[in-house]
Amino acid sequence: MSAIRYHIRHDTRYHYDRPVGESRQMLRLTPRELPGQHCISHRIAVVPEPHRTEDFNDGFGNPVRSLHFDQDHDTLFIRAESWVELTPRPQPDLAASPPWEVVRDELGYRAKYVMSPKQLEASAFLFESPHVRVKRDFADYAASDFIEGRPLLEAVNGLMHRINKEFIFDPEATDNSTPVTEVLENRRGVCQDFAHLMLSCLRSMGIAARYISGYILTRPPPGKPRLVGADATHAWVSVFCPVTGWVDFDPTNALIPEREHVTIGWGRDFGDVSPLRGVILGGGSHEPEIAVTMAPEAEFESLYTDADAPIDDLLTTRLQTQSQAQ
Repeated sequence: MSAIRYHIRHDTRYHYDRPVGESRQMLRLTPRELPGQHCISHRIAVVPEPHRTEDFNDGFGNPVRSLHFDQDHDTLFIRAESWVELTPRPQPDLAASPPWEVVRDELGYRAKYVMSPKQLEASAFLFESPHVRVKRDFADYAASDFIEGRPLLEAVNGLMHRINKEFIFDPEATDNSTPVTEVLENRRGVCQDFAHLMLSCLRSMGIAARYISGYILTRPPPGKPRLVGADATHAWVSVFCPVTGWVDFDPTNALIPEREHVTIGWGRDFGDVSPLRGVILGGGSHEPEIAVTMAPEAEFESLYTDADAPIDDLLTTRLQTQSQAQ
């Protein structure tokens, strides 16, 4: 299979009840450079213009842009646009992975044992985090897939398929504050919940696993066009296997990502890779309006219309001004 290119547009709008006097925002909207994933181009446009910006990598290596606003504003608009090229990923031989207990024991603490750099990196994803729990309840749920001697990746694949089968996708069932224990009890949620659930099961079994934030190509109903802004960010998990390295699993769709998932970043859970997070002075109540579109290159020209012209003109002017300033 050949490489495929995608265009991704991620818009975020805030309308504040009262003016915001000062604001600091952290954006994680830039696709990572990875084997099989190349970010051809990326730009972030912001209205109003921030007083100061800074680009850096966080502790997990994710690209971050920091924005500082020091003038009153009652709206905030952020557009991230990327062109990303994906090439086919080699699909792992699930049966060839080592027994899951061997992998678990290799990452366990042993006096005077010196871990390799890869093992040391993976060990950071063994423990509880704000949205992921290590509890007997999660180990009990995973136990039927993690039978003695079963290859690690086969066991993880079995767990992924069981979550997909036994849990219902329900956007009304949860929000960002819903505990993962409640997701396990009610068997409902969205991709973020299923990722946190699967991470809780894996870490409760002593397996290193991390949260992946990104985008997935969706398909409109038969005969219907793709709608601009109808998508959302997506979440899945990645598991450390000493033989193959990190292997991704998507419990929402019961598949191993290949050419339709674009990775933005990873961390212990959603809190480490939230697309936009910040603090404001003032503003009153507010909720973000988020519109995401991921489309193959072949659809790009026909997807966007003159309806976008007003905001596009404004952003083009802003981008040109920023380029001249640099």
